[in-house]
Amino acid sequence: MSRKIARRRNFYLVISGCVMAALLALLANAQSNENGKPACFRVRNPKNIIVLISDGCGYDHVDAASLYQYGKTGTQIYEKFPVRVGMSTYSSGQGYDPKDAWKYWNYVNVQYTDSAAAATAMSTAVKTYGGAVGVDDDLQKLQHAFELAEQKGKSTGVVSSVEWAHATPAAYVAHNVSRNNYEDIGKEMINDSTVDVIMGCGHPLFDRDGNPVATPNTYKYVGGEATWNALVAGTAGGDADGDGVADPWKLVQTRADFQALASGATPKRVCGVPQVYQTLQQGRAGDGHAAPYVVPLIATVPTLEEMTKAALNVLDNNGKGFCLMVEGGAIDWASHANQSGRMIEEEIDFNKTVEAVCAWVKKNGGWKETLVVVTGDHECGYLSGPGSGLVNGKPVWKPLVNNGAGNLPGMQWNSGSHTNALIPFYAKGNGALLLRARARKLDPVRGRYLDNTDLAKVMLSLLK
Repeated sequence: MSRKIARRRNFYLVISGCVMAALLALLANAQSNENGKPACFRVRNPKNIIVLISDGCGYDHVDAASLYQYGKTGTQIYEKFPVRVGMSTYSSGQGYDPKDAWKYWNYVNVQYTDSAAAATAMSTAVKTYGGAVGVDDDLQKLQHAFELAEQKGKSTGVVSSVEWAHATPAAYVAHNVSRNNYEDIGKEMINDSTVDVIMGCGHPLFDRDGNPVATPNTYKYVGGEATWNALVAGTAGGDADGDGVADPWKLVQTRADFQALASGATPKRVCGVPQVYQTLQQGRAGDGHAAPYVVPLIATVPTLEEMTKAALNVLDNNGKGFCLMVEGGAIDWASHANQSGRMIEEEIDFNKTVEAVCAWVKKNGGWKETLVVVTGDHECGYLSGPGSGLVNGKPVWKPLVNNGAGNLPGMQWNSGSHTNALIPFYAKGNGALLLRARARKLDPVRGRYLDNTDLAKVMLSLLK
């Protein structure tokens, strides 16, 4: 063999070896990040993490909104995310058997979680009892992923279409033995947490239709009367950044102010409380079982999309990034009441919010900078198509009936409570593949699925 040929062969061997080494390093990095261990070749973790929770949403909730919006399913932006799996939601001491879930009609009607326990699992990676907010079965405080994010210098925020001291936003920030201790939870979120954005309903001076009330409602959803008065005065809030100086909240209330907050300069910390009582739209007066939008929406309150845009504009001031949780909370409320039209209204507002988040990502560093997760916390209402149930002693799940865009699809509610059914889980961006890798279990109908604790495990790993 000539020296020239030998040198050429050795060159190709060296190049091939370098390529193989790089591939092995990439695989090692993916595995090491999965296990939370250092790797010899590291890809930068996401700068931002955004979790969007459609409270009470199952597979048929997504399809019902899609049928009304577009006259077909599979149309939502998140349904095109690269990670599309299922998620189990049960609380501590419970479980999910994929075979029995499709063998027995009533299987999912028992051992279901509530929003507090579910959101705590999604925030801390620890399953706990129903009603627990950021504490375990022994009533010990758990570390929220957002608390770790704050320790790493990131900003954090929670946004909801229901009261901001309610179960899901509370379970990303607070620690309490009961979700029903609204006033104490509100005080902790405002006075003791290091969160930078809190937005949600519960305004004590307005009713469910956005009208001023002669006598104030309970102040419990805003941390009590003293906390509310301090928010109004601009004096509420402790030392969020650890510099020894108090960081007061800027209170935002009108729809115009929420809209203005979506662009331009922003305050350091914002508490946004729309001028409506418990929900943005679901709780408004009128026929609650009418088709979508037959009862006019309240024009004076912001949409969930508008609130989220405002929150993003506040949080993205931090060069180290942020973590944000956005909840479409009233999807669950409408499902409890079997309100098909209002559930679809709420799900559509949520869908538009996801679209706004994706647009923000594209304009702000792209998917290498941000991880976006879209899911629920549990299913509510046991929604299916008409004719579902026990037929000749066997369970039958019928599909929704497509009546065309703009028309209410054929639907059947089979419960007024939560269920233990799997729910959809979608992810895109830096870190999404780590979530897909955790979908190791297999359901005969839904396919691969992960557990709600896996979300927090991955978030904590990425933040560490």
